[in-house]
Amino acid sequence: MVKERLQHLRALMAKNGIQAYLLPTSDFHESEYVGDYFKSRKYLSGFTGSAGSVVVTLETAGLWTDGRYFIQAARELADSGITLYKMGEEGVPTLEEFLVDSLKEGDVLGFDGRVVNARLGLRLSEKLSSRKISISYEKDLVDEIWTDRPSLPTTPAFLLEEKYSGKSTVLKLEAVRIEMQKKQAKYHIITSLDDIAWLFNIRGGDIAYNPVVLSYAVIDSEKAYLFLDERKLSAEIKKELENAGVEIKDYFEIYEFVKTLPKTEKILLDTAKVNYAIYKNLGTDAAIIDAPNPTVLFKAIKNPVELENLRKAHIKDGVAVTKFIYWLKQNIGKTEITEVSASDFLEAKRREQDGCIDLSFDTISAYNANAAMMHYKATEESHAVLKPEGILLVDSGGQYYEGTTDITRTIVLGEISHEIKKHFTAVLRSMLNLSDARFLHGCIGLNLDILARGPIWDMDLDYKCGTGHGVGYLLNVHEAPNGFRWKKVPERDDGCVLEEGMVTTDEPGVYIEGSHGIRTENELICHKGVKNEYGQFMYFEHLTFAPIDLEAVDTVYMTSKEIDSLNRYHKEVYEKLSPYLTDEENLWLKEATREI
Repeated sequence: MVKERLQHLRALMAKNGIQAYLLPTSDFHESEYVGDYFKSRKYLSGFTGSAGSVVVTLETAGLWTDGRYFIQAARELADSGITLYKMGEEGVPTLEEFLVDSLKEGDVLGFDGRVVNARLGLRLSEKLSSRKISISYEKDLVDEIWTDRPSLPTTPAFLLEEKYSGKSTVLKLEAVRIEMQKKQAKYHIITSLDDIAWLFNIRGGDIAYNPVVLSYAVIDSEKAYLFLDERKLSAEIKKELENAGVEIKDYFEIYEFVKTLPKTEKILLDTAKVNYAIYKNLGTDAAIIDAPNPTVLFKAIKNPVELENLRKAHIKDGVAVTKFIYWLKQNIGKTEITEVSASDFLEAKRREQDGCIDLSFDTISAYNANAAMMHYKATEESHAVLKPEGILLVDSGGQYYEGTTDITRTIVLGEISHEIKKHFTAVLRSMLNLSDARFLHGCIGLNLDILARGPIWDMDLDYKCGTGHGVGYLLNVHEAPNGFRWKKVPERDDGCVLEEGMVTTDEPGVYIEGSHGIRTENELICHKGVKNEYGQFMYFEHLTFAPIDLEAVDTVYMTSKEIDSLNRYHKEVYEKLSPYLTDEENLWLKEATREI
């Protein structure tokens, strides 16, 4: 099927005079996860991961993806005719290097300009134009062969009340305009869906698990324009937007609207977010200020109302996860449980919680060797049956009116090896070391990552991803600009200074192909601590509460400080969750959180 589709695409490329065609994993808004309508790369290649780009030439094809998906991609691309290029690995050309080497003078690179960000489009144009290679960005060639392509979503939007958002749209727009004035910008174009949802206090269901609405926004000094399918808006939302000085326009009208913006006025936009087609429609003489959207930092720093709500959401979520672990421990080996049925049970426990709207991402329920694939997906057609031996890694989260959650627990199902205990304990130490950090304001994630990665590196092991990412508020589970990683990765905008109110995950891991995967993940709130002659000190507060499996902990590898940290954490877990559990669950939780 993949080879057939590649053949059809190449025929269209030849017909249109295109020698290479680029298919990123993206929608019109540079979203990390995309709706079914936008899954052209998946349709063409068969690779189901959430990140990666395909380049098809008239003779070859390649997929570029990151370390989270190396194992999965190798399996899914087998016999497809598509070569896997492991991003960041030694000797592997980048996508851009491949294009420069593959295309000849006078050739044409094609892509749909709505799904390629302006920064990448401009960079490719600059590199290729010197060799007289041109770009064709007006056609979506996959659309011509994808005969049963899904429609764009029509899910209704909903208003996020101020008791949850903590700030009105009017005040948020005022804050954005102040930043525009600082940059002397008359207009600001926003196309990233989570920024728009946060700014206008609306949420929706246009992308699975990400409660956003397909939309664009343009803001000037007095008015804001919101481009979306008006049928998604209730009378209440329309009234709220009208009161905030917002005019509603059709979703696709943005492309003509930007052509009308005065060339004499400066326009603020982020070329890493705005798509190439919008950028080109502004014209070559547009006065563009290329800078991050002010909303990125605004929404990353949670306000007091959001933080208090998040604490409530995480108690609910911790109750659901704890009930799940208890059920799993009580029933393993007594009745058939699969990766899928375990995931389904956890989802049911979440949805029992008041205010739960949805999951925050597709649950990863991975048994033994399957957990070595960081983003493994069990299906009804392909899944493991759990046995009373080994471990189950479950990475999951929920969307609540009170916020977004993301938690991973690795659960012992029976007998495990000494190696697994050693690896589990190292991961636990890594998570605790980072969560206990004291640091000066001005630090970024790169400064602190070694605290988590150190115990893993001590074993001459590593995990091919960051240690943590920012989390939205009833928004995307992955949110810039805060995060933890050991080196700068150009495609990951997560290197900002850690500020009070930011929420970041702490999720180190060990992944041994063919054997096992282990991850322990908590979310952390950043706070100001002591301020003295050395500066402003900062610290973290645990936001996530659920037991960590003591059956896999070997204290031989732990310091007394680490043991004390785990005991203090487990004491909080019991105190916070026990009021919401049954007597039987509490008896078990008391033992599961005992001092060691």
